[in-house]
Order: sequence, then C-alpha cells, then structure tokens
Amino acid sequence: MQPMTIVDETTLNIRVVNALYIEAMLLADEARAYFDSFGHNDRDTLSPMQRVTFSCESLKVTTRLMHVIAWLLTQRSLASGDMHSATVLSPSMRLGSANASEEATLAALPTDARILIEASTELYLRVKRLDERSGKDAIIVNGPLHLRRKLAGAF
Repeated sequence: MQPMTIVDETTLNIRVVNALYIEAMLLADEARAYFDSFGHNDRDTLSPMQRVTFSCESLKVTTRLMHVIAWLLTQRSLASGDMHSATVLSPSMRLGSANASEEATLAALPTDARILIEASTELYLRVKRLDERSGKDAIIVNGPLHLRRKLAGAF
C-alpha cells in the first residue's frame, strides 16, 4: 500500500506554486543581470565598505532565491507524484534559512539594489509562510494522482 497524502481545505494549489516558481526565476534573472552587469556602475559610486555590503547583499539575494526555487521544485515534484509527502516533510527538504537584510544597510545602497533585495525578501517570506503551513497540515496534491492512490489503497 502506498502512503496516503495529507489533504484538507488548506491544500496548496499547484497553480500557486507554478506562479511563485515563475516569479522566482524572473527575479533570479533580474538579480543576476543587475549584480553581474548593470549594477557595476552603481557599485563603482560606493565607498569601499559599501562595496563590501553591496556584495554581501548580492549573496543574500542569491541565497534567498535559490532556497525558494529549491523548495518550489520540491513541491512540484510532490504534485507530480515523483516524491512522497513523507519525504517532503523531512527537514532537509524544507525551505532553507536566509539571513535578513538590515534597514540601515539597505538605506545606503543604490535604489535598484534595494528594490531587488526587498523583492527577494518579500518572496522568501511568502514561501516561508507556505513552508510553515505545509509542515502542519497542507501539502500540495495532484488531484488525480491522489485519487488513484486512494483507490489503490482501498483494494
């Protein structure tokens, strides 16, 4: 008998996960373009200490987005039936932690950098709420796959 998938009224919708995935990938592409190329002019106007801060914040953005993308891919694997809910609930499959950016630090950075940092933080916090909820009572479910498993368990 295959393990049952937890389902209730708070079940995550795969459309939400797919939309978040697209948003995360677009933001990752924007961040890469800015911090690798376009942001060089902004960075060159900063003091040496602000340049270090700029680089650290770039790494924080990348870390946040990679954690988000990994978590969303895991949820998509669960929805497609490639992973079981018990596997997804293991600590190694949960959303990784990411350091927050300090307001005072952000104030000294160029506007474009701040916009990307804030967008990555906001996306990370939204996905973090989904991750916390999924650990309690909500897991993405592929409807037809869930029904097939439920029928298989009944016979």
